[in-house]
Amino acid sequence: MITAETEQKLIGKNINPTSMRLLVLDLLLKQNSAISLSDIEKGLETADRITIYRTLKTFEENGLAHAIDDGTGSPKYALCLEECDANKHHDLHVHFYCTVCKETFCLPNSKIPAISLPAGFSSAELNLVVKGVCNKCPH
Repeated sequence: MITAETEQKLIGKNINPTSMRLLVLDLLLKQNSAISLSDIEKGLETADRITIYRTLKTFEENGLAHAIDDGTGSPKYALCLEECDANKHHDLHVHFYCTVCKETFCLPNSKIPAISLPAGFSSAELNLVVKGVCNKCPH
């Protein structure tokens, strides 16, 4: 059920709370792990892929969600920390991909360490994915 709090999350990030954006945000809020575009599409049967993709891009651009490249070939999406905004994502944390259940988790308490690059190199993006078995799956 979409609440006034869900709508306020969008407004707080300067995102117009359209019905599609509210539905996508509500779905993301209910997730325990990052979710792919295909899974969002399955969860929102009446929505088309392009509209969902545009919604996710708007969320990324405004610091509400981030995309995770976990090496599966399909980006996963998860909500950002509150500090993120349109200027910068402040949630440079480790992500964990479970090789058993195939889920990708944000580990916000595990920060990516500072990386020093050689002279002449400049980073545009930083992504650290640890692969293994999560705490829900049998080891």
